[in-house]
Parts: sequence; C-alpha cells; structure tokens
Amino acid sequence: MSWVEGAAGSPYDVHNLPYGVFVRGDEAVRRIGVRIGDLVLDLDGAEAAGLILAGGALREPSLNEFMALGHAQWGAVRQRIVELLTEPAHRAAVAPLLVPLAEVTMVLPFEVGDYVDFYSSEQHASNVGRIFRPGEPPLLPNWKHLPIGYHGRAGTVVVSGTPIVRPCGQRSTPDGPVYGPSIRLDIEAEVGFVVGLPSALADRVPVEQFAEYVFGVVLLNDWSARDLQNWEYRPLGPFLGKSFATSISPWVVPLDALAHAWVPAPEQDPPVLDYLRDDPHLGLDLRLAVDWNGSRVSEPPFAGMYWTPAQQLAHLTVNGASVRAGDLYASGTVSGQRRDQVGSFLELSWGGSEPLTLSDGTTRTFLEDGDTVTITATAPGPNGRPVALGEVTGTITPAR
Repeated sequence: MSWVEGAAGSPYDVHNLPYGVFVRGDEAVRRIGVRIGDLVLDLDGAEAAGLILAGGALREPSLNEFMALGHAQWGAVRQRIVELLTEPAHRAAVAPLLVPLAEVTMVLPFEVGDYVDFYSSEQHASNVGRIFRPGEPPLLPNWKHLPIGYHGRAGTVVVSGTPIVRPCGQRSTPDGPVYGPSIRLDIEAEVGFVVGLPSALADRVPVEQFAEYVFGVVLLNDWSARDLQNWEYRPLGPFLGKSFATSISPWVVPLDALAHAWVPAPEQDPPVLDYLRDDPHLGLDLRLAVDWNGSRVSEPPFAGMYWTPAQQLAHLTVNGASVRAGDLYASGTVSGQRRDQVGSFLELSWGGSEPLTLSDGTTRTFLEDGDTVTITATAPGPNGRPVALGEVTGTITPAR
C-alpha cells in the first residue's frame, strides 16, 4: 500500500507506475516523472536528491536515455520507486517531489525514432477487405503467414491533446481525382509498443527476447483519411492517408505493470514459420474503449489480436533491420467480432452506409470538424486491481 493520499484503490497505484514527461506551470524544463494516483513523482528531482540512481538518465528531457539502459536497470528503478512510495520512512524526502496532475502539462514522453504500424486484427482486416474490395477475398493470401505492416512517419507522432488538422490530398470521384480536405476522416484504436533496448544492424530480435527490448505500452490513435487511403493504397499501401498524424497517450506503462494481463492468444492456422513461433503463444488482455464526443461507441478487445507483440517485433527485425531506443510499433486497429467492438469508424458505419446516432442526438459516419475522440484502456492487475493505460484524445480542426 502506498502512503500517497488517494493512491490506494486507484488504477495508478504502485502496481502501475507509468512513466511520462511533464512541464510544470510556465516552466520550460521537461522532467521525467511517474504517475501515482493523481500526482506525478518528479524523477528528475528524485535523482538529483540521490533518492534514485540511474546514471543521470532520469534527469534527461525524454525517456530515451533511460530506456536504452535495458531491462535490469528498468527493474531496479521500478523497485526503488515502489520503496519510496510505500515505506513511510521516505515520506518526508519524497512528498515535496509529488506534483498534482492539475499543475502539469504532459508532453511527448520519448523522442520517436522509427514508427511501424501493423495490421494484426483478423476481424479488422476482414472488415476492411469487405468494404474496400467487395467481391474479393477479404484477407489476402499472405495475411496469416506474416504480420503485415508498413513504415509510418515518426515526425507526426504527437502527444494526446494535440489538435488534429484535417488533412488534404487526392481522392477519387466519378469524374476523376480531385484535391481537397478529406471527407472521410477516421480513427484507428491501437496499442503501441515502445522499444527501449537498441539492437545492432543485422541482429534479429527473437520472439523470446521481446521483454528484453520493449520498455512499455502506450495507447495510440492512428488517424486515417479513408478517401485518400482508398485512392492511393494499391499497389504500395498507405501513404498520405495515414502520415498526417498519429496520437499517443502521455503515459508509458512498463511491461512489468502488465504481468497479470497475459492470456493465450488466438490459435494460428496455418502454423507459422519457425522464427514466428512463440511458446507460450500469449497476447495481452487489454480492454479498450472509444468515446466520440462523449458517447461510448465501441469497446475493442485486444486479447483477440491474431499476431502477438512478440511476433511483430521478431518479424520487424528478421531481415536485419535494427531497432533504437524510442522506436514505436503499433498493433494495428483493434477490432472484435461485434459491431460495438470495432476500432474504426469505417467499420462502425460500414463504409459510411450505416450512420450512427450519438448521445446528443447528432448522427455521424466519419469525423466532422470539432469532433473529439478519446480512447482509454485497462488491463487486469494483481488481486483483481485494474491497471489504467491513461488516455489518448484529439479534436479535429478545419483543414488549412
């Protein structure tokens, strides 16, 4: 039990302790912290005071240097933070370093190196195939043999709360292509995995070393312009329809906080190739929720993802590609079997043909200017206590 007031019973108690980077008030200094209840423990101040030893990595303006230290150091620092927040003897030294969330602004927690987006929900891939390619098989022949993905644009990954400007580009019309703002702007509710330990060029990361390389998890919204995407994606895949913005939650939940959330992943048939075989074959029991202008419209279940995070990392590096501290790879849209479990509005409105009514009485197919989308998630923690993954939110502003 933490001695911090309000932490007990919170999904941000000491069984969670997500990392983030914040600025306080009008200060320009970025500081690393961990969330405990509705407070942030200033780890910059804690290391400066000698309460935590991390070689100065916690005094940096982003998590990259700390994440590069590797799993043993992550575990040692986490254990020390738990001691500081649970042992009453540390209260006098630590209490002045606790800052109310209301007094801080959260910023991007790490410098994004490379960004890869996968396509790992069989339900989502099948739905999109039926919508985009009617009359053709919904899954392409390679889909169940390897985790499909593409390299995205790291420079447009932004922290939750950043306004999303409606993108412009080409879209197809019966009279030929036209240029202008997207009129089928969408979301993709995803989970992002943040790499900590770097690898050397030509070194592969096998499935069994996933936890040695991946520092933690963020929620992710890969905003998508479906009209731009549908015109451009064949033969080479997503481009301008995806690259304009990707939002992530400000809190990076360490893998150690998700120790109780691993569950058997869906059976894979046909059997995968040797380098993709993970034994045990496990996924994460994360329960996402999507709110559109305050209306709960979907609750996607991450446990049903066909390809696991370990398989994704193994495939990403099997050709010799290296990873760096701060690399981010996303799961792909999380969708379940039911319509109220899908992770995109493309699926929710079935390509725009089935409008939905929000709680305020308005109807929608795709996003309109001024709309706000918030994605949250929880995972099972020890003794039935939930682990919160924070939230990722964004509001659409008009095209420029």
